[in-house]
Amino acid sequence: MRFLLTNDDGIYAQGLAAIKSELEKFGEVVVIAPVTEQSAVGHTITISDPLKVIPIHRAGDFYGWGITGSPADCVKLGVSCIMEQQPDVVVSGINRGENVGINVLYSGTVSAATEALILGYTGIALSVDNYLTPDYRAAGLFGANLARMLAIKQVRLPFALNVNCPSGPMEEVRGVRITRQGDSRIIDEFMKRESPRGTVYYWQGGLTRIIDESEDTDAICLRNRMISVTPIHYKLGMQRIDEDVLKQADLEMLLHGA
Repeated sequence: MRFLLTNDDGIYAQGLAAIKSELEKFGEVVVIAPVTEQSAVGHTITISDPLKVIPIHRAGDFYGWGITGSPADCVKLGVSCIMEQQPDVVVSGINRGENVGINVLYSGTVSAATEALILGYTGIALSVDNYLTPDYRAAGLFGANLARMLAIKQVRLPFALNVNCPSGPMEEVRGVRITRQGDSRIIDEFMKRESPRGTVYYWQGGLTRIIDESEDTDAICLRNRMISVTPIHYKLGMQRIDEDVLKQADLEMLLHGA
């Protein structure tokens, strides 16, 4: 089986390396990721500038292709021009920090998965719920097992999944659940500062606040230390997929590496 791997944290990110090593246990992994961090770029695509394709080597070995563009650019260019054979599944991540609620609209990680869906491929967006000191072990294992399962199934119609995992080892994960996108959102906070030359600028921050406390939402599932699997679609509001493709029982088996 063959995987196209991208992200929005940049090709040198630890999260990408973590899922790459797990996916390589099951098949060929072609890394096509942004050269620089592209967090919160959403579904940006590049049309006014050329896209440079840079071969990246790490520890003396070829690692992947660095693209001077967005995560969506990476998927477009990857399946259209770079990959000689088409991927079975497109994997995006592992993102540093969760992508739940309204955040999915800003996320470059999620947009890579939805771009895969637009182009007719199954896409998975993977994130962990820790930004400062992320531990990718559970996300790497579960994400790779999920990608393998979907590649084997060879589903009739492609779909996209937004997967959020607790940071840490698999033994600390309390389970997995098929969820819906909740109504958590960023409460904006801007820090006003002044440069040495007197120019006023603002540094954007803020924290995510959970609005919808329902148990079947992505944010609450993640808060309960469970893996959240949310079907998503570029046709906003459409999150249904064939129940034969994604079953709760199948996902629970993946926690144990089945």
